[in-house]
Amino acid sequence: MQKIRVLVVDDHTIVRDGICSLLALVGDIEIVGEASNGKEALEKVRRLAPDVVLMDIAMPIINGLEATRRIRKEFPNTKVLALTQYDDREHIFSMIEAGARGFISKLAASSELALGIRAVYRGDSFLSPSVAKAFVEGYQQRAVMWAEDDPYQQLTDREKEVLRLVAEGYTVREIAEILVISPKTVEGYKSSLMAKLDIHRKIDLIKYAIRKGIISL
Repeated sequence: MQKIRVLVVDDHTIVRDGICSLLALVGDIEIVGEASNGKEALEKVRRLAPDVVLMDIAMPIINGLEATRRIRKEFPNTKVLALTQYDDREHIFSMIEAGARGFISKLAASSELALGIRAVYRGDSFLSPSVAKAFVEGYQQRAVMWAEDDPYQQLTDREKEVLRLVAEGYTVREIAEILVISPKTVEGYKSSLMAKLDIHRKIDLIKYAIRKGIISL
């Protein structure tokens, strides 16, 4: 059976020893090396070509975030599983954006640690339950912020209706008949929504509606 070759990176010797002791009991995982900082981790990855790197974040010389970013760029076949006591949203997003395939707490059980290593080795993602909760909450918070910054969300329901109908090719008079309002009112909605979207030509409005998925070709 081919074992998963793992490099353990943490600046605390006692933590590395504990992780290595736990993983020594797992039959399909082999510890091929240890490193105490990001610089040493990069050197070990270059020399040992591990399948998975268990990467701490807060370390001297080169931190885990920068080391992960470099590993992703220089050694794309090596997967990084972030192993840390930090499970706040910013650390999670930063490490994942840097290239980590998963994020697991140092408080996780050995069985969970092994599951995480196997998952990222296969090319899947893995998040500890506590980390997953923080990740979802952080994503939802970001989604709200993105929505607030999206000018489309500033349109009224009626303006969205007019946008869709204009993009579908209906004339102002036809829209007025569909919505049971006056052509003048339709023109008002049309002018307002175009101003909010900073769009000044009908063709650009149609393109925008297609990009947003409001209409399809």
